[in-house]
Amino acid sequence: MLTALSLLVATTVGQSQLPWMTGESRPEDMQISVVTFSPGDTLVEWWGHTALMVEDRRLNRGVIYNFGMFGPRTPGDDVGFIKDFIKGRLIFWVAYEGINGTFNFYKNQLHRDVRIQELDLDPSEAMQIAQRLGTHVLPDNMYYRYHHYDDNCSTRPRDIIDAAIGGQLKVATSAPSSMTFRQHTLRYSKVNPPMSLVLDYLQGPLIDRPITGLGDAYLPDELEAQLQKLQVKRADGSTRPLVKKQWNWFESGRVKPPATPPNWIPHELLIGLLFGGLAHALGHWGRDGRKAARVLLGLYTALLGLLLGILGLALFFLRFFTDHDVTFGNWNLLQASPIHIALLPLGLMYAFGSKRWPGGLRKTWWICGALSLLGLLVLPFSIQANGNILAILVPLNVGFASMWYLAQKYEREMAAKKPAVS
Repeated sequence: MLTALSLLVATTVGQSQLPWMTGESRPEDMQISVVTFSPGDTLVEWWGHTALMVEDRRLNRGVIYNFGMFGPRTPGDDVGFIKDFIKGRLIFWVAYEGINGTFNFYKNQLHRDVRIQELDLDPSEAMQIAQRLGTHVLPDNMYYRYHHYDDNCSTRPRDIIDAAIGGQLKVATSAPSSMTFRQHTLRYSKVNPPMSLVLDYLQGPLIDRPITGLGDAYLPDELEAQLQKLQVKRADGSTRPLVKKQWNWFESGRVKPPATPPNWIPHELLIGLLFGGLAHALGHWGRDGRKAARVLLGLYTALLGLLLGILGLALFFLRFFTDHDVTFGNWNLLQASPIHIALLPLGLMYAFGSKRWPGGLRKTWWICGALSLLGLLVLPFSIQANGNILAILVPLNVGFASMWYLAQKYEREMAAKKPAVS
């Protein structure tokens, strides 16, 4: 979906009117093709990209229409672009570019597959798509409000093709999908497990709702597969495949995303237990006032407070102060919350022997542990699939909270054993 081509147009095409918009083209000479670019290296490229290629074979004219353009709409207005992005109001637009320049850019600069599907359309359908795309690039029509799952560079071509063939793609993909948006996201983000975990944390139950096969086509690879399988009924009663020819213009040799989402929960649970277990080990070691144990535990606490606090503050802001609907109703806020940021100064104070830490540090971990357990209690009442987050953060939060409970209990027992001073 998002593509580096959005930031750098490899080859621009003259702004003169294209022949299918001036009446020069004949319907029988039009060829519409879907171009699928494989996932790339950066976060915005992980999902792949879809574009539509329009050619007039008689006039030897052709361009690529790309709905993945984004950036400052006003030259130099980087601040405005960043503000819109943060607020979840990112505006994308469609533009057209030269075919050879675009293909060579993906081959030579990005090293991503370029796969082409020629569509077997009636002349009137091909002309309808060409003219609709030509209308889309006009200044009054080119901009749209981007949504990663519902309105992107793949769903726009999908809907344009579907409208031309009378909604037959929608009908063919109306059955429930075998996956949710979250499962698809986990598949495609497997290339970077830490970032995959962050994305999983930030996104709420919106991406766990049931979807149909049509929803799967927010991913270019899924749209490509659906088009390849689609049989289209024609006016004369015949049925023929929508794709009449498919080939790879360039094969990068990249590993394809897995067919199913990875199951990381057992590994994440082990990591969570190790986090909590390390807290207990350091707490037990430092019961008798060992300085090294205190310093390590304080620094460990401060580091976790920084990481979890940043995540909690980010989610809190996105959920309550932006239009990023994928963060709404997100119960992960109980696992890594803004409260965690208080552990940064408290942990440092503890590490350096300040006398001001005790009550605040214990109570903060107790609150975090209680919130984490509350997140488990609400699990049966939410459709949110946040097992990855729970597996790591519940043992961590509860582990620290229980460690401080046992430490305080030990202190009281030791105080009770001291002989009274007369």
